[in-house]
Amino acid sequence: MIVASRTGQALLGVAALAIASMPFWASSWHMQLVSTALVGALLALSLQLLVGGTGLVSLGQAGFFGLGAYTVYLLGSPPVWIALPAAMAAAGAAALLTGTLALRTRGFFFLMTSLAFGQMMFFAFHDTGLGGGSDGQFIARPFLGFALSRQNRPAALLLANLTVLTIVYAALCWLMGTAFGHALQGIRSNENRMAAMGHNVQRLKLAAFVLSGALAGLAGHMSVLTDGFVNPGLLDWHRSAEALLMILLGGIGALHGPILGAFALTAVQEAGSLLTDRPRLIEGAVFLAAVLFLRHGLAGRRR
Repeated sequence: MIVASRTGQALLGVAALAIASMPFWASSWHMQLVSTALVGALLALSLQLLVGGTGLVSLGQAGFFGLGAYTVYLLGSPPVWIALPAAMAAAGAAALLTGTLALRTRGFFFLMTSLAFGQMMFFAFHDTGLGGGSDGQFIARPFLGFALSRQNRPAALLLANLTVLTIVYAALCWLMGTAFGHALQGIRSNENRMAAMGHNVQRLKLAAFVLSGALAGLAGHMSVLTDGFVNPGLLDWHRSAEALLMILLGGIGALHGPILGAFALTAVQEAGSLLTDRPRLIEGAVFLAAVLFLRHGLAGRRR
């Protein structure tokens, strides 16, 4: 999996600075929209570690995302320095259990097994009163360490989401350059060869799966911080499919692809809402066009 070139990283830095300056010139609605895109980028980036890093395609990522969000709710919205690691730990533990069983399968069967685990978590919250049932629940946002008024909350949450996404992206850029990251990419290229070279392929894939789940839990925590609401839709497989679409739009082989894809999909969804009362039709057309004409995504990876 490639990272952005120096020029690409410079452009990403300029884009980050532009987003960071939004509190000085953008409306609260626009800041909320960009915050939502940043959370989507964080979820897609967690899945890219599997798809682009090891070649594992999972439809259960939303389960870990939603579990991270519901962890904050079940703990009673503690301060962020408690809520954030708790969300990551809960999602990581669920990923450990899921991965231990799902990684015994391959290909289509792995895809369906991950989907089954994700839907089990969805129905655990949808069909019970554990988290407010099918209607969901508004919750108090975790305390950030300083008071937020109604006016400055959108700006503070925008900067918080941007900071977390930047840290995670930089950490994954570093990780993919380590021996562990090289081993994951080797598994994607030729799993049998990596096993013949003495690598414990199953353990490496499980480590990547757990890390991916923990990062999805972090994205779920940031979703609660941004929206102040939890509902079973956070765990539905459609959200996993949306994260896959972000990766496809941005570029499967590029680490920065999910970030580009998240903003592209957000723009498409907003444009579709303005143009028609059936925005899913626009989204479907864009997805079809991406499959047919944008095989390497916006990142433009060349094999």
